Amino acid sequence: MFEHVRHFEKQIADFYGAPYAVATDSCTHAVELCLRLHPPIAGAVAVPKHTYLSIPMTFMKLDIPFIWSHRKWSDMYPINGTNIIDAAVLWEPDSYQSETNMCLSFQFKKHLGLGRGGMILTDNEKDYHELQKMSYDGRDTTKPWAEQDITTIGYHYYMTPETAIEGSHKFELVKNLLPQAWSWKDYPDLSKLTVFQSIL
Repeated sequence: MFEHVRHFEKQIADFYGAPYAVATDSCTHAVELCLRLHPPIAGAVAVPKHTYLSIPMTFMKLDIPFIWSHRKWSDMYPINGTNIIDAAVLWEPDSYQSETNMCLSFQFKKHLGLGRGGMILTDNEKDYHELQKMSYDGRDTTKPWAEQDITTIGYHYYMTPETAIEGSHKFELVKNLLPQAWSWKDYPDLSKLTVFQSIL
């Protein structure tokens, strides 16, 4: 069944102009996998005050210190101190930026809304293979796990074949439609929320 996931990954990679794509169960988990694969240098990470709250929560979950930035972004933004781009709301052909791990969202409000789902775009073949295994319990999806020697810690963040099938179908319906424009203005100032009061 995972050939459906590979097919959907290729559709999205081709649309954004990326060599590789790794499907996940959410954009937040896509960001988390990238942070686990390449932990940032301490003290170098900045997160926009105006973004979705799961991004700073992920840094807190992983015990990665960060500071707030005042970045006024549109459609996507880099997470300073990493090679990650939060492109959760971006829908633009050939927009992949080289040497980054660009994370997408297919949450129900997004242009390609699947209820839940995400993807990591990359041009690094080694990252691609490692992120695929990390997303699916360290497994190679081409054969039964009991026949494998698992060498990578996995996080059970994979996209189901059923979601990928729906994604492939909806992709053809929305790929040429004009997306909603998103920016920092669509999000509140997270630094004012009680949960984040310990962040400078």
